[in-house]
Amino acid sequence: MAHRTRNRPWARHHVHGYHLSLPLAELLDVSRFTVSSDFQPCGDQPAAIESLLTGLKAGDDHQVLLGVTGSGKTFSIAKVVESHGRPTLVLVHNKTLAGQLYLAFKKFFPENAVEYFVSYYDYYQPEAYVPQSDTYIEKETSINDEIDKLRHSATRSLFERRDVVIVASVSCIYGLGSPENYKDLCVDVDVSDSFDRQDLLRGLVDIQYERSPYELRRGSFRVRGDVVEVQPASEDRAIRIELWGDEVEGIQIIDPLRGEVLEKLDHISIYPNSHHVTPRQEMKRAIADIRAELDERLAELEKKGRLLEAQRLHQRTTYDLEMMAELGSCPGIENYSRHLTGRSPGEPPPTLLDYLGDDALVVVDESHVTLPQVRGMYEGDRSRKQNLVDHGFRLPSALDNRPLRFEEFEERLSQRIHVSATPGSYELEATGGAVVEQIVRPTGLLDPPIVIRPVDGQVDDLLGEVRARTAAGERVLVTTLTKRMTEELTDYYRDLGVKVEYLHSDIDALERSKIIRALRAGEHDVLVGVNLLREGLDLPEVSLVAILDADKEGFLRSSGSLIQTAGRAARNVNGLVIMYADKITGSMEEAIDEGKRRRAVQEAYNQEHGITPRSVERELDEPMGLAAEADYLEVRAPGDRRKKKDAPEELFDSPDEIRETVAKLEKEMRKAAESLEFEKAAELRDRVKYLKETELFSA
Repeated sequence: MAHRTRNRPWARHHVHGYHLSLPLAELLDVSRFTVSSDFQPCGDQPAAIESLLTGLKAGDDHQVLLGVTGSGKTFSIAKVVESHGRPTLVLVHNKTLAGQLYLAFKKFFPENAVEYFVSYYDYYQPEAYVPQSDTYIEKETSINDEIDKLRHSATRSLFERRDVVIVASVSCIYGLGSPENYKDLCVDVDVSDSFDRQDLLRGLVDIQYERSPYELRRGSFRVRGDVVEVQPASEDRAIRIELWGDEVEGIQIIDPLRGEVLEKLDHISIYPNSHHVTPRQEMKRAIADIRAELDERLAELEKKGRLLEAQRLHQRTTYDLEMMAELGSCPGIENYSRHLTGRSPGEPPPTLLDYLGDDALVVVDESHVTLPQVRGMYEGDRSRKQNLVDHGFRLPSALDNRPLRFEEFEERLSQRIHVSATPGSYELEATGGAVVEQIVRPTGLLDPPIVIRPVDGQVDDLLGEVRARTAAGERVLVTTLTKRMTEELTDYYRDLGVKVEYLHSDIDALERSKIIRALRAGEHDVLVGVNLLREGLDLPEVSLVAILDADKEGFLRSSGSLIQTAGRAARNVNGLVIMYADKITGSMEEAIDEGKRRRAVQEAYNQEHGITPRSVERELDEPMGLAAEADYLEVRAPGDRRKKKDAPEELFDSPDEIRETVAKLEKEMRKAAESLEFEKAAELRDRVKYLKETELFSA
């Protein structure tokens, strides 16, 4: 049979991107990870690696790696993964950091499966209803085909291999579809199998592959006599299955464009084209359950006299049910995931975490930011969906298509390592305050010294420091408490001839990225902001960080924020932090003491090993923006007439010309997204959206 349900777990031996069957038990106790690097652990990396491995072997559920900026935390984690030999999920809080870590782990593990799992939307406008203005906002998305492929590759690898590292954003706690269905509906084909060709084609249709008479594309198949060619959801290459009567004569891996044979195999597994795939019998059951819920909800609404909501719900749901019965899917099918997976009301949906093995290691990067983000996702999603349910746009079961609650998230994790320069209270409480430290930097750089100066005259005092640093070709970061002070300070310094720019929340992510890059390039010497000095901001040209009004206790002047802010000067050998304050608060004292402690450890190590500190050198063209925010940019009309591609519709001569421009921009957007240049992709997406909304485009 081409389409079979398996009763026991299997792994696949990896051969050029495809797989030969091996029982999973043969691989369970085999470490298959191999780190490829020209460097060996140094400084306090060996002790940190050994301590983390000791904790894992002892069965510790929580560990904390307190690693300062530039200490090689990623390399240490890679060595832990290599020795631990278990599937690993690296959880991060935004796409940009996920992309950086994905590329880093790909270099460390070239022979292993390093996968990338983030939200696959280039653009995402969720379905919503605003009761105050009686406004319904239809869901609008632009799916990144390359990221969708990588998501399928990630789940496939989890079923077939043990040597898997998945770098994921917090989108991994959203509903994904049943792992049981995804696995059991896999179409397996072996050379010498006997079955009717129609069984194979029916199996492909059941897992949502589309038949294409001409070109092959991801998630499609074509038939030429006794030859069936399929391009899997997780691959760029295609499969050619040659039949002789009712027998499989050969299986080949081919180039989908040229048709050239790349590899011959004895076995192939073709995974579904959607994570929300459902067997026929399960779909029938789900449709019956949805109809029953619809009848119950309609009776409830009619009893309350809410006839408009009842009519709306009946019309929308009936249409969805007809599509599901005919096509096996419908737009927004994830809203029926509770019925499709057979779960009870209130039960959490399956997520990527359910695809992981019970013994998987979870590394939470920048845990002091990532964990609060995980904790807050459920409530925001719930309030939006509740409005849709209350006003007849969705059935109550749609509420169960949601992110995990934090306690559900915890239940699905086994052993985890929290990585941060400033661990939060949750991580410290979980480990009883015990941390594994990695303080020494391979470059020999020290934590910057911190000096205290009075608030009175802080602006003019800082001006002298700014002139001295800019004369040396170095940059300065200044953090204030309010937007108004940020703008006024920028204007004051600019009037005095300082090349200065400001950042705050009113400036969108793409513009912020450009400003930060301009700082590195020397177009600006000073950057002023409220909370611009965020985690992961890497500016080796910055040698001075000034914190104005440092003695005003609060979130922006907490000990963790002060330590993170001070760390922005830790990439330069001349790094210095000035805190302007009239008194030393508890947070300041804690940050200063921690800086002194780390600096003492670093100095002792450098002296013992004869290391001379040197500044970090980094390429200028590295992406600097926060792409997670770029996903939700508001579309703004282009503001100038310098280039046609940026111009409003009156600069185009015809509908054909504007449509050609849109097609060109969409092609560039996909190319940028494939290269993980999410900021550029988001900018191009916004241009496309604006042009499509013009009257000329619709003419």
